[in-house]
Amino acid sequence: MSHMGYGCPMAMDRDHVLRAAAALLARKSTSTMDEVARAAGIGRATLHRHFAGRDALVRALEQLGIQEFEAAIDRARLDDDGADEALRRLIGELQPAADLLAFLYTENQLFEGDEINEGWARLDARVSDLFRRGQNEGEFRIDLTPAWLTEALYALVGSCAWAVMDGRVAKKDFQHMTAELLLGGAVRRVDQ
Repeated sequence: MSHMGYGCPMAMDRDHVLRAAAALLARKSTSTMDEVARAAGIGRATLHRHFAGRDALVRALEQLGIQEFEAAIDRARLDDDGADEALRRLIGELQPAADLLAFLYTENQLFEGDEINEGWARLDARVSDLFRRGQNEGEFRIDLTPAWLTEALYALVGSCAWAVMDGRVAKKDFQHMTAELLLGGAVRRVDQ
């Protein structure tokens, strides 16, 4: 009987391996392929059938990250309500993928290869459009470019994900902490 006859189909196995790798690498980005295989509950040989090496694994994780990010954008309904409310929804929708996105944000592979850049460029454009709309509608500062606000969002999502993993921020506070710092800055206003 073939390997496919047992357990899950290969595609589900691959998805399980990717998610286990994402969880491990988000906590410890220097994890070896052996450690990834152990975390996924499979042998190293099986892992290598799915992914030829660490680069192939990271590229697959990147594709997963792009898909997760795009799905979060879709769920956040960025064109509904004001831009600030849409941004808060987006941050909330990004939270389940924040650990993976934090890992990917730090990986050099993000900046290699036209095909992968196209996926990130598409996401960047959608998020930048939200910031631009907020500026045009008078909700967001106009002295900061949409591109910079987009980068700041990514950095804060990543930083907050790490802070949650390290126990410095409660998971339930992820959306609030990220949104409030991005939208309000660190300057104390009289009404606070």
